Amino acid sequence: MQTIIVTGGAGYIGSHTIIELLKQTDYNVVSVDNFSNSTVKTFDRIEAITGKRVKNFNVDISNFETLEFAVNAIKNPIGIIHFAAFKSVPQSVADPLLYYHNNLGSLINILKICKAKQIPNFIFSSSCSVYGNVDKLPVTEQTPFSAAESPYAQTKQMGEDIVFNFTKSDPAFKSVLLRYFNPVGAHVSALNGELSNSKPDNLVPYITLTAAGLLPKLTVFGGDYDTRDGSCIRDYVHVSDIADAHVKAMNYLIAGKQKKECSVFNLGTGNGVSVLEAIHSFEKVSGEKLNYEIGPRRAGDVINIYANNDFAKRELQWEPKYNLDDMMLSSWKWQLQLKNNY
Repeated sequence: MQTIIVTGGAGYIGSHTIIELLKQTDYNVVSVDNFSNSTVKTFDRIEAITGKRVKNFNVDISNFETLEFAVNAIKNPIGIIHFAAFKSVPQSVADPLLYYHNNLGSLINILKICKAKQIPNFIFSSSCSVYGNVDKLPVTEQTPFSAAESPYAQTKQMGEDIVFNFTKSDPAFKSVLLRYFNPVGAHVSALNGELSNSKPDNLVPYITLTAAGLLPKLTVFGGDYDTRDGSCIRDYVHVSDIADAHVKAMNYLIAGKQKKECSVFNLGTGNGVSVLEAIHSFEKVSGEKLNYEIGPRRAGDVINIYANNDFAKRELQWEPKYNLDDMMLSSWKWQLQLKNNY
């Protein structure tokens, strides 16, 4: 049986992608994750949803020797989906060297493994942050990059260049760059969702933790932007829709359907939602009144960004299934599950 390797498989998007791979394909799935920002209990949750136990190799991907040792033990690898990276914008501003070392070093090691083991299909977890602050919305895959607003975003810009140039150098290798917009929500079963080992930096976990009484209040970073209500605008997309796109992208690669050696896709709903609109959606579906205040702007934040997703719809046959209310309700159900069981 052929195997798909998922780096960062215990993480938020990685775990949901493993669930979709197990549901939709017959591939063997193996995770590589050292739990630097996740927990081994994730695999219990995956098993509860799918009925299948996933093997994980607990190694640091930025250490080539231990990574190589792990991959040598994996039979018939046909593709790698590379999630494992640090992702906090504020942390990257405070400690840029950590981000350059981890995010770029681990990517280079994974590509070395692909070459050494002749693993031909590769998906890179990128981000809409690569676009920076743009002049024209929605952004397409051809929208030129503006200056990165954070070291995190710059590691994604540089990572894309690394994957693109490596792909060009090896005719046996094919790759896809998936630019996520803002993944939110949780599995519809409420058995899996976002669970970080550190304080979250994303909006929706802050919303649910505040509503659950685990944080005293939510601060909206900036209320004076040039947007319809003064708060930043993002394209929120359900994590299970993001996961589904990874399955479709891997099938696309393996079937040899792509037009270029390295293909790029935006993964978003195509709708811009403000921070305040997201809060109001949560209040509506949960019935909870959220304690929030408008605070100062945060370094590294892009003002306004949302996707043109036509290319992913056409080439991958991908269609987001969940709307904003679905995202907020699933996030709240997951938070209640955590509150009751952890």
